[in-house]
Amino acid sequence: MDEEAINAKLLIRGGFIFKNSAGIYSFLPLGWRVLSKIANIIRDEVNAIGGQELFMPALVEKKYMEPTERWNLDVGFYISSSRSKTSGSPRSLASGEDFVLGWSHEEVLTAIASKFISSYKELPFSAYQIQTKFRHEPRAKSGLLRGREFMMKDLYSFHTDEQDLAKYYEEAAKAYYKIFERCGLKAIYTLAAGGVFTDKFTHEFQVVADVGEDTIYLCEKCEYAENKEITKLKDGDNCPKCEGIVKEKKSIEVGNIFDQGTKYSEALGLSFVDESGNKKPVIMGAYGIGLGRVMATAVEVHNDERGIIWPENIAPFRVHLIVLDGKNKEADKVYSELKEKSVEVLYDDRDDKTAGEKFADADLIGCPIRLVVSNKTLAQDSIELKYRNQKDFKLVKLKELAASL
Repeated sequence: MDEEAINAKLLIRGGFIFKNSAGIYSFLPLGWRVLSKIANIIRDEVNAIGGQELFMPALVEKKYMEPTERWNLDVGFYISSSRSKTSGSPRSLASGEDFVLGWSHEEVLTAIASKFISSYKELPFSAYQIQTKFRHEPRAKSGLLRGREFMMKDLYSFHTDEQDLAKYYEEAAKAYYKIFERCGLKAIYTLAAGGVFTDKFTHEFQVVADVGEDTIYLCEKCEYAENKEITKLKDGDNCPKCEGIVKEKKSIEVGNIFDQGTKYSEALGLSFVDESGNKKPVIMGAYGIGLGRVMATAVEVHNDERGIIWPENIAPFRVHLIVLDGKNKEADKVYSELKEKSVEVLYDDRDDKTAGEKFADADLIGCPIRLVVSNKTLAQDSIELKYRNQKDFKLVKLKELAASL
């Protein structure tokens, strides 16, 4: 399977993912560890701003999407509820097609919320899920950056007015900065279009990278940015927010936030009664992060000619322990001691691989710390310690290893 994107090459070679089809990947044990860590970072920060986690179905019935006029969009994979074969392409909207594989869940959660929200006293409220999404992507490419099936965190918030939404919108933006920083990424808050989600301007979180398919215009001084899709700025212009110079940059979108107004609440009958007894539609916001995109972007940004250099918070393991010159009890002891101290360790005790092969695999996999136990190091009552992002190694006394880590 030919792949050009760095993230695809390194993640496949390193045994993190397996390409099943164009835009469809299996996450192998190493990859699932990374994805799970990203998910837990997201949970930490979204829970901190009041998000409540739930889980919605992947099969979305036609009745939810029709009121918002998103049923006929060429975005999803449509499924017939009938066993009989229909004419035309497998994706045609023929009679009997009642479901779509969920590509977004505004309608589903709005319908759920309408059964529980009736008064201003029940607002604001926010809920999110981390779930597989499906989109009919005609140009599935760039590894995990453009897929047809992918993991996504989608958060939705419900408010009495635009002022309350604006307040939560800012809280969500701050949470996003924390999420991406913890994942080792510098995200740029970028003004963008709403696409099929809203008719308002929205904001994306973009990471500058040569492989990026987006183009943004970024101020070098204040970091104000606009997406090429909506901007009137050009390379070399003065920034409208300060006197800095705007530069054109390639970037990867890792997250987005939307002011959706009353688009979904009006279509699906989600309303509340205010303090004066007046019935009003609920104001909504939506906030998405693609977990696989975060993982892929981290690889695109943090790598060298030998392999991946994982940011510590999302590395599959913190330590890669390698034993040379055959298995020995001292290496087993180090492994056990580190595990007892809750240090995540990947232990390479293979006896059919050379030292060079083991070092190459360690560089490819990219754990932050490499430890080597060999006859040479044991002769000095030491272990070799090397950080993945540094060239040199040092010898650490075995008894001082835990403290060194």
